[in-house]
Amino acid sequence: MKIVVVDYGMGNLRSVAKAIEKVAPAAAVVISGEASEIHSADRVVVPGQGAMHDCMREFLSRGLREAVQQAARNKPFLGICVGMQMLFDHSEEGDTPGLGFIPGRVRRFPDGMLGADGFRLKVPHMGWNEVHAVQAHPLWQGIDEGSRFYFVHSYYCAPENAVAVAATTDYGLGFTSAVAQANIFSVQFHPEKSAAAGLRLLSNFVDWKI
Repeated sequence: MKIVVVDYGMGNLRSVAKAIEKVAPAAAVVISGEASEIHSADRVVVPGQGAMHDCMREFLSRGLREAVQQAARNKPFLGICVGMQMLFDHSEEGDTPGLGFIPGRVRRFPDGMLGADGFRLKVPHMGWNEVHAVQAHPLWQGIDEGSRFYFVHSYYCAPENAVAVAATTDYGLGFTSAVAQANIFSVQFHPEKSAAAGLRLLSNFVDWKI
């Protein structure tokens, strides 16, 4: 099995690849920004870190749109953090168009949010938080409901259709922390930084039959 972690100059590429190698030692895990490598992959992972407009600029300038769009149509596909946000129609961050695979927008957390204890919540949302699955999916197998994953983000995805929502998380407001659509599964959190639960999700992705 060949798993390609897409390199467009942004994101925790090495950490993601190492985590996948840990759960899939027999797989060939390749970090690549070459369209030919993406086309030949059995599974594709698109991580992301930083500003959406910077990520999309680099992604498009490297000529990766067509290869990633094709992968998102017919291969097991995992988006992480900005790699999830890029799948949507549009982001408020830099007024940036996305790839349009999942109808909806990416919005900024509002200022002045309060936690359950009444204290003001900081933006970005950074640290461990509970993830609540709202639909059954193979990638949740063996992961306890309410497991904690690691987040770093100031923007969140707002799908138009509730059917795409795979999990939610609360941070001053309830937001979508995972989406699922056919062969696509994407998460706002970082499974590569999320200890046992994150490794189990990556293992489930490696085993996922679409």
